[in-house]
Amino acid sequence: MIVRRPLRLLAVLTAGLAAPAAAQDTAAGGRCVLDFSGNPPTTRSQLSKLASGKYNAFLGGGVVGTCQGQDVTLTADSAEYYGDQNVLYLIGRVHYVEPRVTVDSERMTYWTNEQRLLAERNVFAVLPSGTTMRGPRAEYFRAIAGLRPRAKLIAPGRPVLKLVQHDSLGRPAEPVNLVANQVVADGDSLVYASGRVEITRPDLLARGDSAALDSGRETARLMRNPSIESRGPQPFTLSGGIIDVFSRQRQLERVLARARAVATSKDLRLTSDTIDLRVAANRLQRAFAWGASRARVTSPGREIVADSLDVIMPSQQVREVRAVRRAYAESDVDTTKLASRERDWLRGDTVVARFDSVESGDTARRPQVRDLNAVGHASSWYQIPSKQGRAARPSINYVRGSAIAIDFRNQLVQTVTVREKAVGMLLEPTKDSLDTSPDSGPAPVRADTSAARAADSLRARTTKPPAATPAAPARRPARTPVRRPATPPPTGARP
Repeated sequence: MIVRRPLRLLAVLTAGLAAPAAAQDTAAGGRCVLDFSGNPPTTRSQLSKLASGKYNAFLGGGVVGTCQGQDVTLTADSAEYYGDQNVLYLIGRVHYVEPRVTVDSERMTYWTNEQRLLAERNVFAVLPSGTTMRGPRAEYFRAIAGLRPRAKLIAPGRPVLKLVQHDSLGRPAEPVNLVANQVVADGDSLVYASGRVEITRPDLLARGDSAALDSGRETARLMRNPSIESRGPQPFTLSGGIIDVFSRQRQLERVLARARAVATSKDLRLTSDTIDLRVAANRLQRAFAWGASRARVTSPGREIVADSLDVIMPSQQVREVRAVRRAYAESDVDTTKLASRERDWLRGDTVVARFDSVESGDTARRPQVRDLNAVGHASSWYQIPSKQGRAARPSINYVRGSAIAIDFRNQLVQTVTVREKAVGMLLEPTKDSLDTSPDSGPAPVRADTSAARAADSLRARTTKPPAATPAAPARRPARTPVRRPATPPPTGARP
């Protein structure tokens, strides 16, 4: 049976369409009891009484609904309410407003029993912080006492969020853009994103397959092949299995990558199981790396490997590298002075490399090594240009000791200082080992470590490589074949 009622009677009937609610639920944050008494005069209405005693209502010409006792308003061009299902459909220019969220869409479904809204087509939502969301579809769960403690917004269909954050004085900072296949906003500060996540901040661009952000604590976690690229004057990138981002006062402060972590900047490449980067003013200041697979830092012409690394780089200029446990450092030779395919190296329990970098000035200039220090079971192997010229094979200096300090000037070894238990040898190829043919490249000459172990202490302190050629290592004397006298044939043998 369809009954047409005056608007005044319609307001009374629709006010009772929702399920009965207790007095405490009608307060702010309680269940919504719909009231359409504020409809404009242009509203057209039609009621249909059901066998259950409830009504189906059809409204057109503009609809305005509110929740009794709450600051919640729904407006639309038309609406349909089905009493048995307790479902309200809002159609055309839908606008939902409550203290925690504002939602605009072309169509909205409101399940009053669940206090759940589904907005569809051209959805635009605004959260209390000022964060906005645009997308094709969004599902909003109201915060209801006794049902759910926090409001939740679920947006599939690759929505775009602009996360508005505030500084310590309450001033809004530049928004953070987040794009993903699906985004979940839980409460006022928690955001979860999944599927091709892209986060764009003024200071970085982050990507991953899933992410979790807590704007209250200023933390974020990226998972499944994540990567971060800084957007400062000297960019750097970081990738790994999981990346955690920490900020303070909306400024990037720390980035932690785990599982196959790789950090790259203009001057170095750092790889390890775990990498911990410290950032200030959008520039790297320090980097820590450690893990079972060992840590490795590579810069142009140089590489250092150890169980753990500490790279000190104020204003993203490498100043010092500390390698701890089973440390190994190697570097290219100066190809203008000698031709060799071998690298010089230094070993020790701990190796410290210092560079002549500066915090300001010529930022395009790559830092040059100033000195290398190895402590604990130290050994070094480096090459010295031959007096015969660049094409000739270089001399080799090999030393061991409890500690070794190597000083450089213009990328060349100037002094080598060996402390305690010093053992070493200077090897220079003999003249017949030189290859002067123009077509043949110089072959590398390696130190004879067995000879080095057998040698006495060469020098406790080596200054410039000596001009005089030391005695060449002893060679094995050539064996002289021994001729045995002819043995006469046995008696009776035929000649």
